[in-house]
Amino acid sequence: MDYVKELRALVGHRRLILCGSSVVIRNEKGELLLQQRVYPEGRWCFPGGLMELGESTEDTARREVFEETALTVGALELIGVYSGPDSLCRAANGDEWYVVNVSYTTNEYSGELKINDGESAALRWFRIEEIPETLVATHKKILADYLRMMQKKSSQNIH
Repeated sequence: MDYVKELRALVGHRRLILCGSSVVIRNEKGELLLQQRVYPEGRWCFPGGLMELGESTEDTARREVFEETALTVGALELIGVYSGPDSLCRAANGDEWYVVNVSYTTNEYSGELKINDGESAALRWFRIEEIPETLVATHKKILADYLRMMQKKSSQNIH
């Protein structure tokens, strides 16, 4: 099933509102997994993608992570919901859409990391201080919120 392709056949390149999910995956070293996209070329982001009909945002997150990385994720914790004027995406073919991105985090995953689709140029674990400047702008917001969330948890554990 490919909801977006079916929808595009009906509406052409018109701007749409689509829902998607992304996942900040942390390994045992505290590194975060990033995906370098084929398009936009060279840009890094957290694994994720658009929702199919009948899926929950959690289902979307799990499916997309598996499709892009071959990893199966466990429990997901909500980071936030991201939308607005900065979420406009444009494809090379002229398609435009605004994404409502529901972003999660997990440190529970299994499987062997490998490029599992045609959307990824590279997959790599990064230490926080090494995250590339070419991280997609909307994912920079997700990263900032994730870091605040982790800092808050850390300070709560100290007290």
